[in-house]
Amino acid sequence: EGIANASEKVFDLAETLSNKDTLKDPKIKELVEKIPTLLEALNSPLGQVVKSSVPFLPIATGLIQFAISVNKKEPTVAETVAIISQVAYLESISKTIPSGLIPTEEKGNDFPEVMRQLKKLEDLEIDYEEATLALVYFHESKIAEAFNQVLSARLEVTVTAQSEIQTWVDKVALNTQQYISQTLAEAGEEIAVVRRILDWYLSGGKEEFVKRRSINYYLEDKIKSLPEEAVFKEKFSFQDIYLPLKAIPLDAKGEEIENAEEFVLDEWGQKFITNPEESEKVLFIQAGAGRGKSVFCRMFADWVRRNLHPKLTPIVIRLRDIKNYNRPIDEILSNTLSSRDFVKNDPAWLTDSHTRYLFLLDGFDELRMEGRASGGIEEFIRQVGQFQRDFSGKETGHRLIVTGRPIALQGISYLPQNLSRVKLLPMNDEIRQKWLKKWEKIAIPNDPMAAWQEVEKFKTFLVAENCPSEIKNKLAREPLLLYLLAKLHRPDKDGKRQIKLEDFEQAGNQTNAKILVYEKSLELVLKEQREEWLQHQITGLDTDSLEKILMEAGLCVVQSGGEYAKVEMIETRFEKDDSDAAEIIKKLRAKSGEKALSTALGAFYIRPAGGKKGGGVEFYHKSFGEFLCAKRLQQSLESWTAFVKVGKQQQWFITKQQLAEQIYDLLGYGGLTPEIVEYLSGLLSKSDDFHPEKLFQRLSDFYWRWCDGEFIDSDGTTLPQTKMRELKDQCSDKETNLGQRQIDVYAGLNTMILLLELHRYGQSQNDDIKQKLTFYPCGKPQASGQLEDRTLLLRLIGYSNCLGASGFRDTVSQFLSGANLDGANLVGANLEGAKFFRADLEGADLEGANLVVANLVGAKFFRADLVVANLVGADLEGANLEGANLDEANLEDANLDGANLDGANLDGANLDEANLVGVIWDASTNWTYVRGLDQARNVPEELKRQLLS
Repeated sequence: EGIANASEKVFDLAETLSNKDTLKDPKIKELVEKIPTLLEALNSPLGQVVKSSVPFLPIATGLIQFAISVNKKEPTVAETVAIISQVAYLESISKTIPSGLIPTEEKGNDFPEVMRQLKKLEDLEIDYEEATLALVYFHESKIAEAFNQVLSARLEVTVTAQSEIQTWVDKVALNTQQYISQTLAEAGEEIAVVRRILDWYLSGGKEEFVKRRSINYYLEDKIKSLPEEAVFKEKFSFQDIYLPLKAIPLDAKGEEIENAEEFVLDEWGQKFITNPEESEKVLFIQAGAGRGKSVFCRMFADWVRRNLHPKLTPIVIRLRDIKNYNRPIDEILSNTLSSRDFVKNDPAWLTDSHTRYLFLLDGFDELRMEGRASGGIEEFIRQVGQFQRDFSGKETGHRLIVTGRPIALQGISYLPQNLSRVKLLPMNDEIRQKWLKKWEKIAIPNDPMAAWQEVEKFKTFLVAENCPSEIKNKLAREPLLLYLLAKLHRPDKDGKRQIKLEDFEQAGNQTNAKILVYEKSLELVLKEQREEWLQHQITGLDTDSLEKILMEAGLCVVQSGGEYAKVEMIETRFEKDDSDAAEIIKKLRAKSGEKALSTALGAFYIRPAGGKKGGGVEFYHKSFGEFLCAKRLQQSLESWTAFVKVGKQQQWFITKQQLAEQIYDLLGYGGLTPEIVEYLSGLLSKSDDFHPEKLFQRLSDFYWRWCDGEFIDSDGTTLPQTKMRELKDQCSDKETNLGQRQIDVYAGLNTMILLLELHRYGQSQNDDIKQKLTFYPCGKPQASGQLEDRTLLLRLIGYSNCLGASGFRDTVSQFLSGANLDGANLVGANLEGAKFFRADLEGADLEGANLVVANLVGAKFFRADLVVANLVGADLEGANLEGANLDEANLEDANLDGANLDGANLDGANLDEANLVGVIWDASTNWTYVRGLDQARNVPEELKRQLLS
């Protein structure tokens, strides 16, 4: 009742309250009782508001004082803000909207849509949090949203240009903030509740609110959503399929602790981060690819958000996203979160005693290659340890969790002593059964009986006698591969299973079984892809062309640092290609624009990334990118051994020059990872087009030319220079330390890795093939028994220092098992953590070499020179050290179990904490001045008696 002329009463009230002498006028009570909201003023000719000479702001002070006089108490902050925001909004309308926008002939005070919005406004309730938001960011508050709807409805009646309405509504909302501040300043002199609001401003309340709100936005946007994300392209999320896994503690060397009990990682982690006694420790979770590290991070972060925030606030950082490690860690963290207000507006965000963070740093093994080259990774892990020590006190109390593959920490000379290492374990039977129960709920939606039957069939598949042990006992206990197996075993719409027991009969080993699963996954997706976009968008594209595009995407992602690749980079690689794939890309761009390729690739475990012009692609899991990269390399390696008939002669299909160009193009980007090499070896071994002897011949020819500096020293534009320019152009949005020397080194070292793999393959073949595939990194032995160039490898190690002080070690040391380094000069070489399993180092000169924690199991060191070599923590189990010179060598904590020390010289060697169980020695073994023997472990009784006699 009376709403039709309520707008006139608003103006009447404004005029009455503008005079302080009339604050006790009984007319005020009458007017207030008949005005539902002050925005009723909009239910009148808009010109009255815009052209009003009566100020609106005094209404706020008058109404608050009136409320105090009636209720005999001050209004709450929310009630105060409700009044102030209305008058400030009206004031903003009168000062913002130009009078020329309002028709002079407009009349009436009965606008149905305005009245409907005003009615909704009467029911608006605001709490303290929402009132505070209106004080700080009025335009983002629910109050502003409700007010804007009223104004928008009113302007739709008045403004002819409908496109301008939202612009003027936004301007009014933004300008309201200044009138709120002005009203507070004027009313604060007379009203206590307003003074308290002003004091809140002055004491930093606004800044604290902004920070808290920014953190909440981050948690809502980045953490809460993590469990809710879909698994690849499925219709279910991670939380639908997730099960906590078990883990086991590791010692400082990364070895399992004897008799240690297994624990559920999630539960143990919850106690770890809340235990004050563990406050100085960093938790490092290690596991292979696809074992569940990243999924743990997303689920654990959300648990912390729900249960510990604000006491502890989770922050998830993918370490691959960090571009530069050569900075203090607090600066690195700040840069990674620089878009967030709680970091951007507060330089002291890490030292604020009111906010403590749990940083989950995911993917230590995925750190960018330039960081690895510059030594930034070792410095980064050192800083991680120091950060935890520095911020472990009561004032801050931040916590750090880091994840990575086991190889992530190998070869790092310094590991923080406060690193608490655990290893994720494969699924046991109990966990896998629970996982299958979850799978049952999502395998065949809306048909419980069919889903149950399907899961029972899958269980039978997993325990069948003819299911390879690599599948049932290894791969099917890794979360990623168990999911892929279940997906492939689930019948498609035609009732066909993509993977069956007979498919594994020829697998042979775990690598081949894993490759088979990935290939079947690729085949499945290509068929799904055909339905999604091939038939509807580009009729005529065959699966071979699409697979070629996917392989190129895998190569590009790996060459870009394993993070993501720009679509432009993928497209560029096809520019000189006359294949169907190249033609399809052109059609895609012409039809659907720059982001067409990234959209098309979306069905194969790929998502958009990069955000730059043309977009980019990123694999949902690193394994897929590495596998496809390996397939791309396989394609080229097989083409290098093909012949073409020219006249009556056979010539290489890929010429010598083309081979060099392709090696720099494919391998001159960074070091091959063990995973890529594993996939590549498996793919080649089962390929009919794999010709190991021919491939060895071609790679060897390039290797020796590279060792001579032929490519880096050539006249004109060099191959390293061409690749450098391409990478800088294609990866222009990323920092890179790859110059001509670095690219030259990587091309050569990666070729060496392939030759070492061929050498290892040859050792398992007959004597004729074994001889043909024997690789001597320092050249073949001469008739005299001497090598062609004993110091060649040592010089290559020195040349590799342009990648960083441990460039050779970081790139090649994981591939030296079974290598033939007989007689090589490796004096002072840094080979820390290298894998020399069963390597031939007979007669090698390793004086002063760094072999800390190296894997030397079964290695041959017959008459090798290991004077003052550093073998701390090295594993020499079963190694042949017969006649070796270990004078002053440091064998502290080394494992010499079953090592042959016949005739070895141990004069002055340090055996402190070394394991001597089963060690072999004879009368010629020199134990003179051996140090630490009293602290050695498992010293044979006979040896004790000999040395004590």
